[in-house]
Amino acid sequence: MKLRNLSQLSLAILAALTASVNAEETKTTAKQDAFEKIEVTARKRTESLFESPTAITSIGANLIDKANMSNLEDIGKYVPNLNITRYGVGNSAHASVFIRGIGLQDHIITTDPGVGVYLDGVYLGRQMGSNLSLPNVERVEILRGPQGTLYGRNTLGGAVNVITKQPGDEGIITTTAKVGSRGRIAGDVYFNNTLTDDLSMSASAAYKTRDGVGKAVNLANPEKEIGEEEELSGRVALKWQANSDLAFTFSLDGVDNESGQSPYTIELTEPLDPNNVFNGDFPLLTQDLIPSNPDDLGTTVAGIESTSYSGWGTSFTADWAINDTYTAKFISSYRTSEYEGGLDDDASPLNLSEFPEEGGADQYSFEVQLNATFDNMDFVSGLYFFNEDGFTRSGPFVFSPFNTPNGLLNDGVTPSFGGYGSFEINQETNSYAAYINASYDLTDDLTLGGGLRYSQDEKDANAIFPSFPARKYVTADFDAITWDINASYQLSSNMNVYGQIQKGYQTGGFPPRPFGGPDQFTSFDETKAVNYEIGLKGQVHENVSMMLAVFVTDYTDLALPFSDPTAGGGFVTIVENAGQSKAQGIELETTVAITDDFTIRSAVGYLDSEITDVAQGVQGIGKGDSPALTPRWTVMVAPSYFMDLSNGGTLALNANYSYRSDMQGQSVYNQSETIDSRELVGFNISYTNPYGDMEVTLYGENVLNEVYDVGRLQQSGFVGVMRSNDRSEFGLKFKKDFEL
Repeated sequence: MKLRNLSQLSLAILAALTASVNAEETKTTAKQDAFEKIEVTARKRTESLFESPTAITSIGANLIDKANMSNLEDIGKYVPNLNITRYGVGNSAHASVFIRGIGLQDHIITTDPGVGVYLDGVYLGRQMGSNLSLPNVERVEILRGPQGTLYGRNTLGGAVNVITKQPGDEGIITTTAKVGSRGRIAGDVYFNNTLTDDLSMSASAAYKTRDGVGKAVNLANPEKEIGEEEELSGRVALKWQANSDLAFTFSLDGVDNESGQSPYTIELTEPLDPNNVFNGDFPLLTQDLIPSNPDDLGTTVAGIESTSYSGWGTSFTADWAINDTYTAKFISSYRTSEYEGGLDDDASPLNLSEFPEEGGADQYSFEVQLNATFDNMDFVSGLYFFNEDGFTRSGPFVFSPFNTPNGLLNDGVTPSFGGYGSFEINQETNSYAAYINASYDLTDDLTLGGGLRYSQDEKDANAIFPSFPARKYVTADFDAITWDINASYQLSSNMNVYGQIQKGYQTGGFPPRPFGGPDQFTSFDETKAVNYEIGLKGQVHENVSMMLAVFVTDYTDLALPFSDPTAGGGFVTIVENAGQSKAQGIELETTVAITDDFTIRSAVGYLDSEITDVAQGVQGIGKGDSPALTPRWTVMVAPSYFMDLSNGGTLALNANYSYRSDMQGQSVYNQSETIDSRELVGFNISYTNPYGDMEVTLYGENVLNEVYDVGRLQQSGFVGVMRSNDRSEFGLKFKKDFEL
């Protein structure tokens, strides 16, 4: 019945709205640009977006530019049933990606994301550092639904592939400069050319800065303003074509981010009880101690107002065409990252709850593929290994009344009740996998496909918290067999229908904040999901293209975090396998060419997600609750209009609208944790000269200055509120190409 209702809803949406599939920029009409054939590599093979039997959105460089998308968080505003949020100790490099209701807001080393983020096929692994900037990116591909066969672990909700421009023979240098309100200054330079007959190179460097939106009002010399941005990033890639059948590609990228804490405030939610040991000092906290401007921070802890993130990575790829049928590919990578951040949870001058934090991770991976293409069949197969070694540390922290700055144990070192607190978690993960995915053309119109993957994960972790008598060491192993089957049928030369069933796997792990004692530091089980989906893709009319997906996903042993500030000497976060959950919904993307020069792209997602069964003994989470950070409606509309000028130049007018309905901050219903809906509006007006090598753009982002919450977390008598940092901004961009 629900599926039938969703199908009726999809037809209503199709009749009323239009949605967005992205095409690459061309010097032709808007209509030709909108309906250019789009190829994707999301399934580790090159194929048409419309012919791929899965729900994929491909956002190319043109839409990234025209919609003023500067990082991965911005991508989350324009894709159906995709929501990218952040809380992570106020660090702007943090990104929690949620697709179809699955994701994880936390960032501690023992937590794994529910959506995998990949950079040129290399798994990033951490939520901290996933909010990638997007200069000189070729496209971003978003796969929705479990991706257990080709991507494996931690892609329960889906996967996001960021694909950079590869070395080639473009023979170009592109420079871009940007100035705007709020002190915005940004620029980047991109180079791509052949160095010799066999060697080519691409390189880019980017810098951006922006003033903050608030101040740390109780610090004499704050390091940063609240919400301030400053980042330097770069990438270089070399490709050596050893012969016509063998090519090697080496890349190196890095980023250094020194920013202010994301805007954070609190709201008092209940009378504070001085007789309650868990908030005995909190009656000192009154609303008049909180800065009247919610973008200001009232902390007196120096350094907590600033954040940093730095990292670099390298990858090596070898592509070998063995013969006309078989190809082989080898991918190796190494990445390292470190961050600093922290929150003054009470956001006031009182030393009640302050948690400075630092962390980092090193990872390396190897993947070997053997692939083949026959007359009516192709397959992708591979072996994969991944290692990650990382840590999270916090201290000295204060959590009243358990850890306050006035006492230590007799050894003079170990914190105790009445002393500063500290904790540390370390974890090493080894992952192994083998997979195969194939498709077979049964007829000219009917294609059958399927895949199988075996994954094994080994985790070794240790932790020390104030409530632990000694460091505790734990080990856990997880494994799973995941699979998918699919069928696609070509209704016409421009229209395809598909159906698929996918099984996904989210590895288990250990809780991130077991302040209640060593008994809490035990493993939770992996989560499994089976997704049923049907879809329709293609050009339904000369002037209308469409991608429609209807899905139902069943989750078992769903691992959900539950945070409780009253369960021990710190902010306890326990992850438990809550039971079963169901998500069902619809996604519609279309492009309509009103005229040759006027197109409207839009995207609509509807999601009905709830916990259907709660395991015995699970804390805080109830049947019927919705998973965290899951809006029921996601909408985007982006009209574009092109005007040919008498001098041969082109004027392009682009606008964009993004909507996310209200959602819950945690997977347990609290009115105080309800995040209200939000609407964002932007524009981009650009002039391109007659030669097509220079562009000047007037832009506006969040022009109505919508200030919205990106996270809400109930604490003792108050709720912590992480606020948006993408405020209204207006400015100019200048872009110039130089041919080599």
